[in-house]
Amino acid sequence: MTTLVFSYSHADEALLNELQKHLSPLKRTGKITTWHDRRIVPGQDFEHQIDKYFSEADIILLLVSSDFIDSDYCYQVEMANALERQKRGEAVVIPVILRECAWHQLPFGSIMAATTDGKPITKFTSHDEGYVQVVEAVSHAIDNMKTKKTQQTTHIPSPVSTNQTFHATDTIFTPRSSNLSLPKTFTDLDKDRARREGFEYVARYFENSLEELKKRHAGLEVDFHQPNADCFTCAVYINGSKAGQCGVWRNINNKGMGDICYSQNGVTHNSYNEILSISDNGQVLGFRTLMGFGYSGSRDTLLTNEGMAEHLWEMFFNPIKQRNR
Repeated sequence: MTTLVFSYSHADEALLNELQKHLSPLKRTGKITTWHDRRIVPGQDFEHQIDKYFSEADIILLLVSSDFIDSDYCYQVEMANALERQKRGEAVVIPVILRECAWHQLPFGSIMAATTDGKPITKFTSHDEGYVQVVEAVSHAIDNMKTKKTQQTTHIPSPVSTNQTFHATDTIFTPRSSNLSLPKTFTDLDKDRARREGFEYVARYFENSLEELKKRHAGLEVDFHQPNADCFTCAVYINGSKAGQCGVWRNINNKGMGDICYSQNGVTHNSYNEILSISDNGQVLGFRTLMGFGYSGSRDTLLTNEGMAEHLWEMFFNPIKQRNR
């Protein structure tokens, strides 16, 4: 299976999420597996995980925008390493121009972009049209890699003498156990950081999702308000009428249960529709639901920041969809 990673600015996370949905056909047919840095779970070393996946990926998508170019990490680390791997023939780099920016004179400017003439995704009448071109570019790259690999296999020279030995190291399977991890101990500092980072991720997730929701639906207005670092409220209005609202906050005073609380009545501090608590499975930190309303998984499931955000968003957005069928 082809491995694909995304190099992107977190300012473009909403566009990344759209692209991932369009790549679903390639995932469901077993052609690719994808990774991006939001899949790093609490407790894992951030830079080590990024280096690992970028050094092993078959395809690297550069999601280009002014924010991407402005990001030192995206530009100087991820992009530079990606271009070096392409130069060595180890990976395929495909620029995906998300928003209008001056990219042609940059080091990847000579590489053919995913869309026709490098047209930015946001310049298409429908983003979907642009993303379809990206999927086609990825599919084409996969086909080219398969053809190249087949040709390399076909043209492997036979040993010309008994002094020459061909070592097919890629085909050797060394049996070993996958049960090699020892339990980890997490400090109070680890847990406090995970709580804070988890809440910050949920806040960004809701804000970006609301912004995209407004773009897609005429007559719809949204309100996202974050009065401080520990809580936010949001609401959706359709033709001026409130269709749904919620509040999410950190339980920093340890009053009641859990660490991150959700209520469809706003930030109440005394009534909840959902509560999530920091926990671990002996290897990584994550969040467990304490109430589980509307959650199809087990309460024992350890949610990543992304999983927690998706769970809370579904609680908020599903009733809105039901009302407007």
